[in-house]
Amino acid sequence: MKVTEITNTEFTAMVQAAATKLNKNADFINSLNVFPVPDGDTGTNMSLSMASGYKYVNKDTSQKVGDLSGALAKGLLMGARGNSGVILSQIFRGFSKSTEGKQTLSAQDISDAFIAGTEIAYKSVMKPTEGTILTVVRMAASAGKKTAATTNDVVAVMDAIYEASKSALEKTPDLLPVLKQVGVVDSGGQGLVFVLEAFDDVLNGRDESESGDYQPNDAEMNQMIKVADQSVQSKLNPEDIVYGYCTQIMVRIGKGREVDHQFDYQTFYDYLAKLGDSLLVINDDDIVKVHVHTEHPGKVLAWGQEFGDLATVKVDNMRLQQETIIENDDETPDQDDSPIQRAESISTQQPVSDTAIISVSSGKGLNELFQSLGVNYIVSGGQTMNPSTEDIVNAIKNTNAKQAIVLPNNKNIFLAAEQAAEVVDIPTVIVHSKTISQGITAMLGFNPENSLEDNQKAMEDNLPTVKSGQVTTAIRDTKINNLEIKKDQFMGIVDGDISTVGDDLVETAIQMVQKMLDEDSEAITIIYGDGADQALAEKVQDGILKLDDELEVEIHEGDQPVYPFLISVE
Repeated sequence: MKVTEITNTEFTAMVQAAATKLNKNADFINSLNVFPVPDGDTGTNMSLSMASGYKYVNKDTSQKVGDLSGALAKGLLMGARGNSGVILSQIFRGFSKSTEGKQTLSAQDISDAFIAGTEIAYKSVMKPTEGTILTVVRMAASAGKKTAATTNDVVAVMDAIYEASKSALEKTPDLLPVLKQVGVVDSGGQGLVFVLEAFDDVLNGRDESESGDYQPNDAEMNQMIKVADQSVQSKLNPEDIVYGYCTQIMVRIGKGREVDHQFDYQTFYDYLAKLGDSLLVINDDDIVKVHVHTEHPGKVLAWGQEFGDLATVKVDNMRLQQETIIENDDETPDQDDSPIQRAESISTQQPVSDTAIISVSSGKGLNELFQSLGVNYIVSGGQTMNPSTEDIVNAIKNTNAKQAIVLPNNKNIFLAAEQAAEVVDIPTVIVHSKTISQGITAMLGFNPENSLEDNQKAMEDNLPTVKSGQVTTAIRDTKINNLEIKKDQFMGIVDGDISTVGDDLVETAIQMVQKMLDEDSEAITIIYGDGADQALAEKVQDGILKLDDELEVEIHEGDQPVYPFLISVE
């Protein structure tokens, strides 16, 4: 049956169906994790993100689809978890911008909306990678555009979008070699295919009990619930930096005395794109935030003022920063104590009225450890359960601080943390800690007397000084990086790469540490969690000291899930 428009009723049903389908298929999407570790959470993240989107839509009483798509985008933004959830939110942010104000959606409207969603999603990622959810949405949107040029049937356009998404998903292993090596498709792409399939089911009248009665509640939601590169930066000649000023502004759109233009995203973006590189422009109805590397920071500020007043301004001379990094490159930090001992001796708990430090952590012992180092607020989460943008926003607000620093301690939380920093009213920076060990080490760089930006730099400068090891259990047989891995074997993972595999927990941990050691290694910290205890940690300690009896080894109880041992080497 030919359908020429989507009303508010169909759109609400489409979003509900997508939330249902992601909820029912979350475990399958999780299983597509490249590494065979029990922390695959893409399905969980996308399911919770879409559930949040549906809750906002379900509460909106508007009869306009454009208003409902705006509610969906807002719900997805606030509920976004993990990189996959954030990218999904950006797809529908573009979708909502395209459909804003529309009573119903035509075939052309649907096509335009997914094209806009694709553009926003690609812009939201610093280095877009093909073979991911981005490829899937791009190819799906392209197919929808071609079909919309020949028909006004929204069902036909949605059919084309869905079928193209499936085809794109099948091609992801050809674009990302690691997917082909392990024999899986991209998990985020698979999640998007489920969303598009649900949309297509509703428009085709297919009711397979996928979209009938899913009503995510708060209890269910709660239960389911810029990467630092200083390690190579010292090799860069300051004179090789083409655009020398890292310029950031936040503009209150339409406010102030110098407003000459009504805000238009593309016009605003295109001018800035001519001034430099590393451009990021994020906006909602009230503010626009800009990050750009340029030779003309004054022009960036002046351009912003043509659209509103400047709420915040930050300009850093990157050539000067680079000169400082080179000057300090040969200096060796004092490593007489273990990282935890040093942190306890120099860290000062900040009044919550000044600078608040928010850390993502899971496990009573880890939480207490971070708090002892000066962290003011813990956001529960990490592996298997990434906190949402809203979780981080609420944490920042609850501190009642003047400014904030966020430690994600997991690279899959970076985008949600960065979105939270854009939403909150106080200056907030992200220290891009990829692991718990990096988060602990980052705290060594915090000085309550320093500015927010100086603290961010000092804390991020500490990240490359620590090697992070994790020991966990394989959840399936696989072969990766020339390692044959059997289900239930122990794996040692060093800075994101599987380095050792074994049948004995203690021996696997010791072998992992052996590969982490170099001539500069001095201090080792063992944090044990679920699946280990003090006695096993002491056996690992004994094995490490047999490798080098001059090493300082310290043991702490972390209570963390998934990983029996978290081990850092400095």
